[in-house]
Amino acid sequence: MSELIEVKVPDIGDYADVPVIELFVKPGDTIKVEDPIATLESDKATMDVPSTAAGVVREVLVQVGDRVAEGKVLIKVEAAGAENTAAPEAAGNAAAQATPASSGAALEQSEASAPSAASAATASAPTPTPTSAPAATGGSTEVRVPDIGDFSDVPVIELFVKVGDTIKVEDSIATLESDKATMDVPSSAAGVVREVKIKVGDRVSEGAVLIVVDSAAGAATAPAPAATPATARIAAADATPADAPEAFEQSKLSAPAAGQAGAPSAVALGGRVHASPSVRAYGRELGVDLAQVRATGPKGRVVREDVTAFVKGAMQTGIVPGKAAAAGAGVSLGGGLDLLPWPKVDFSKFGEIETKPLSRIKKISGQNLARNWVMIPAVTYHEDADITDLEAFRVAINKENEKSGKKLTMLAFIIKASVRALQQFPEFNTSLDASGGEMSLVYKKYFNIAFAADTPNGLVVPVIKNADRKSVFEIAAESGELAKKARDGKLGPADMSGACFTISSLGGIGGTYFAPIVNAPEVAILGVNKSAMKPIWDGKQFVPRLTLPMSLTADHRVIDGALATRFNVYLAQLLSDFRRVML
Repeated sequence: MSELIEVKVPDIGDYADVPVIELFVKPGDTIKVEDPIATLESDKATMDVPSTAAGVVREVLVQVGDRVAEGKVLIKVEAAGAENTAAPEAAGNAAAQATPASSGAALEQSEASAPSAASAATASAPTPTPTSAPAATGGSTEVRVPDIGDFSDVPVIELFVKVGDTIKVEDSIATLESDKATMDVPSSAAGVVREVKIKVGDRVSEGAVLIVVDSAAGAATAPAPAATPATARIAAADATPADAPEAFEQSKLSAPAAGQAGAPSAVALGGRVHASPSVRAYGRELGVDLAQVRATGPKGRVVREDVTAFVKGAMQTGIVPGKAAAAGAGVSLGGGLDLLPWPKVDFSKFGEIETKPLSRIKKISGQNLARNWVMIPAVTYHEDADITDLEAFRVAINKENEKSGKKLTMLAFIIKASVRALQQFPEFNTSLDASGGEMSLVYKKYFNIAFAADTPNGLVVPVIKNADRKSVFEIAAESGELAKKARDGKLGPADMSGACFTISSLGGIGGTYFAPIVNAPEVAILGVNKSAMKPIWDGKQFVPRLTLPMSLTADHRVIDGALATRFNVYLAQLLSDFRRVML
């Protein structure tokens, strides 16, 4: 007859109210012994809590954000028979035989004791030996791997120091990772790093030299770790030799609770990636650099779903963020950017210089433009529009309305014509979206047109909302008001959001053609320059016509060359004979 087995938080030493930061199971899941249930995180370490029973999860009694302590029931598992309960019973008996000093032992004991319960009673533990103090030679100090229990050949997954760095006692040197836990190894000496004896991927054991530090006179060095934490771990080893992972957790969790002056400082959670051991293993399995993954978990944590989404995105777009060839790695024709580092130049060697900070606008826009330039496969198409008649009409209307103060601008006409072109070619009023796990195209039924406004601090892009519902006079008035607010620095976020299509006009300055950068998530942008008189052949003779140079940049993933050219030609026709806008 099946029964419900309570899987509880094992002995985690003196820690209480440890938050749950990840859950790996839900009701209905089938799990095995040692499958991870949840990830807990103290202020010093993270750990995966394994299941002590196999079967079907019937209840999950915690959720992300809950705080738990030893003995708290995490899940209830329905086991098919009594054989599934052997693991928790063995773990409980083994923990009962352990000395009270083994505060961190039961955590991994509950995972590892089941496979070797038969041999547990006869296992003998080696005599614990304290980690030797850093060996000093003259002014140099060797910083070694501290006591990590029965673990050996633990891989180095991150390095935080290099030759020449100045470090303090307790600064993180490297991150080690077992199959159940990660920990940062702190420095036991202060000074300048003279040698780094390891590299990422190396496997190290207790006593291995990590770095050599040139200690300044009187620099503080941390005392060697005391034997007490190791004794606690060995006490649990008397119960079963299969509890090797326990020692790794003990090295993280018991140190701050031990309180001895000679104990090493507990390794703090650090590094640039915030992820549990199981997620790190999953990332390595897929070849993913977790530093490039967008974290959605609590406190900026990378969860399993983030890694999966990253891989899907890379497969769909062919772009792997941060995947650049190492210096000297040779020529690459792969999908990475293979960018060289930004050159560092001492300009003062060549003459007098003055350094000024970038304005806030330029800092923000610079980041966006760099992203758009790199990520969007953009192509620019050029076209001339004959605006001779339109300009004559604009001048005449403005003359009629001199007393009222109403004034039409060429930009207002271009905005109105662009709306009509977007209606004719709806692909230009779209955005790419990958939020659902697949790349899709979002068609917008509204028409918000942005225009670039020049200000003393840089370009800003206010937006005219619902331009399809407004007259040319209304668009001219609103664009003038927004341009004034931009120059005065009074534009709000709402004034610069929601655009479907952007127009960048250099008509008041000059130029002929240029290649504007698409403003993501839009798929196209129109650039216009100063109009000029040109001789145009009318079939019989050359006649002077006022032409407007137009430069349309489009995202080639959505808009191909034929469609872009049709859009440009159609827009030129609208501006040549504005009556077409009403059709």
